[in-house]
Amino acid sequence: MKSVFDKLDNLEKKYEELSELIADPKIMADRERWQQYVKAHSEISEVVTVYRQYKKVVAELEDVRQMLREKMEPELREMAEMEEEELKDKKKELEQKLKVLLLPKDPNDEKNVIMEIRAGTGGEEAALFAADLFRMYTRFAELKGWRIEIMDSHYTDLGGLKEIVFLVEGKGAYSQLKFESGVHRVQRVPTTESGGRIHTSAATVAVLPEAEEVEVDINPNDLRVDVFCSTGPGGQSVNTTQSAVRITHIPTGIVVSCQDEKSQHKNKEKAMRVLRARLLDRAQQEQQQQMASARKSQVGTGDRSERIRTYNFPQNRVTDHRIGLTLHRLQDVLMGNLQEVVDALVTTKQAEQLQQVEQA
Repeated sequence: MKSVFDKLDNLEKKYEELSELIADPKIMADRERWQQYVKAHSEISEVVTVYRQYKKVVAELEDVRQMLREKMEPELREMAEMEEEELKDKKKELEQKLKVLLLPKDPNDEKNVIMEIRAGTGGEEAALFAADLFRMYTRFAELKGWRIEIMDSHYTDLGGLKEIVFLVEGKGAYSQLKFESGVHRVQRVPTTESGGRIHTSAATVAVLPEAEEVEVDINPNDLRVDVFCSTGPGGQSVNTTQSAVRITHIPTGIVVSCQDEKSQHKNKEKAMRVLRARLLDRAQQEQQQQMASARKSQVGTGDRSERIRTYNFPQNRVTDHRIGLTLHRLQDVLMGNLQEVVDALVTTKQAEQLQQVEQA
């Protein structure tokens, strides 16, 4: 534990140094440098705050124990013993919190996210479910104060989604949404079903951290860019100008298209953002496969072929299969109230990481 406290002491010193630097007028005059220091200061702010709370509790606990070594009235002793127990619990709670805060951070956690939802098995019902998922994530983003921008979409005549690609822009978006990758399954009576039978349909969700240009080097000679007229539901053309863009990355065969903007230039720009995210995701998956151990994560591999969650309408139930979490408030979840599910997934991942650290 000594090495942990050495690390915490060093972080506190660094925090104090950064606090002085960001208040220095000379540093403030250099906007880029000042922003780097502010970002570094923000990244360690929480752990330093908790560490200072921890040191305060330890000092108070020592004071109470010192009092208990002396003679005192029975009533005062009883009060001091109660305070000692409360402080011991608080110390233990803060120790656990510090362990979690010191876990290695996912470098992508603070990034924006590019999400892709595609209708799977189930025909039109799967497309309608994909649209439900898109609304769920849109409302969750609104509750978090994030911004949604559609990159590409293909609707059906009934308002379902064959597929949609969209950007989620906001602080910590990837850290909150990264466990949504996988197969989402719905069990309900479709609006297209006259016999009242329950059908099972599915949609796949992919969550990609948005890549910066410096993270992915794309050779323009490796790209084939095609332009075409945008199409709406049923395949009809929605305008006569060739504003839609399809980009093929020849070395990997990855194809990205975008037609939501009227401007060809804007569609190409959006398509490139999606392409960069897919290439970064591909590179990271290859790296993870090379480093993967025999033991898989409790919250799943993030593989898009893995069934992660079932939305059962007749039983008003949402079940996350990776952690065995069941909530009987389906409509509430579909309205974007996903935080309880997200928190449970994050906590499970942290518990697994702590176990790995303790076993190492």
